[in-house]
Amino acid sequence: MDSKTIEKAATGLQGTIDIPGDKSISHRSVMFSGLGCTPVHITNFLHAQDCLSTAKCMEALGADVQFLSDTELIVTGHGLHGLHEPDTIIDAGNSGTTLRLMMGILAPQPFLTTFTGDASLHKRPMARVIKPLARMGAQIYGRQQNQKLPITIVPAGKKLQGMCYESPVASAQVKSAILLAGMYAEGDTTVVEPFTSRDHTERMLDAFGVHTEQDGTAVTIHPVTEFKAPESIEVPGDISSAAYWLVAGAIVPGSSLLLRNVGINPTRTGILDVLQDMGANIELINERTSGGEAAADIRVSYGTLHGVSFGAQIMPRLIDEIPVIAVAALFAEGDTVITGAGELRVKETDRLQAITDQFNKLAPGAIEGTEDGLVIHGGRSIQSASAFSYDDHRIAMSLAIFGAAGEGVTIENPDCVNISYPTFYKTLEELRK
Repeated sequence: MDSKTIEKAATGLQGTIDIPGDKSISHRSVMFSGLGCTPVHITNFLHAQDCLSTAKCMEALGADVQFLSDTELIVTGHGLHGLHEPDTIIDAGNSGTTLRLMMGILAPQPFLTTFTGDASLHKRPMARVIKPLARMGAQIYGRQQNQKLPITIVPAGKKLQGMCYESPVASAQVKSAILLAGMYAEGDTTVVEPFTSRDHTERMLDAFGVHTEQDGTAVTIHPVTEFKAPESIEVPGDISSAAYWLVAGAIVPGSSLLLRNVGINPTRTGILDVLQDMGANIELINERTSGGEAAADIRVSYGTLHGVSFGAQIMPRLIDEIPVIAVAALFAEGDTVITGAGELRVKETDRLQAITDQFNKLAPGAIEGTEDGLVIHGGRSIQSASAFSYDDHRIAMSLAIFGAAGEGVTIENPDCVNISYPTFYKTLEELRK
């Protein structure tokens, strides 16, 4: 499919949505289960391209991965030191999480591994992970000063050395790669961030009997001798996927939506904070714990929003949601100012540029791009237009919500939503009925 037209949702969106499994937790559930030595039954796994890349990667490295259905699987590893050299080059697809976290796991291994990926992943810089791992003694080589795919991980020849690393960015992928390498290192490994990033790795390590210590924005891991795999992991719904429905429910007149089983890990709920600051009608119900992660059902309904300002401090908690937050801001009264979002320039595409170029087609002159953020003028005239996704799933889904709330949109290259949310368009259509 080369394009998809989303029509205006003239009568609002109504219904109940079961949110697909959390992408970050799905990745980690398969990786960590493949490092244990007893079967782990994983449910509500996100059956999307990125997470399937991780499953294929772990299979290539010797883990047994058995799918019982699209969202249910059993993974059995051969212990923390049970991975083996793959028979061929491993393809990480579009998944930066797969590549960056696996570099941390594979850097201490006594065998060679080479990674490739799709055209988008080949453009994404990996130096932010490779440089700290190299400080620990890892031997990792890529093109363009070791920053880009293809990347080869060569046996270090000796144990990696634990270290204290002051990360210049608050990134869960960077932190996770270093902590995972630190499990195999000699001595303790500490990562200090400017702000606390997502803690899914630390929470799941705890579920496997590996305890990390947190002190402010610093996290420390000690050398690990074994993984004690749990019998089962239930993956909560992904708040990054729920974000599109949170915004849709808040800005499409006449809407009322119930989102079931949404992960509300405090390091991920920036989207809730910002929308509530904007005046959105959001209610959390049935709060509970699922697989060591907080979860809840969320009710959202249409209301009047107003502009807000936010920046670097909250950014690690909502970096992936900026495109759809920009959509909410366009339907709010007054200006919204976003700063500290420079990391968006090195995602699947330059998302700040993509938002500015494509959203302005539907709301001419409403968005001004800055070096590290956006200034969004709410309440401007909205029109129907054709817009490009850049093969970026989050841009495509945000454009779809924009079109449903506005005057419609035709999205070029819409199928990239399969990266994280294959049923997205089907769900949007069902909510119109």
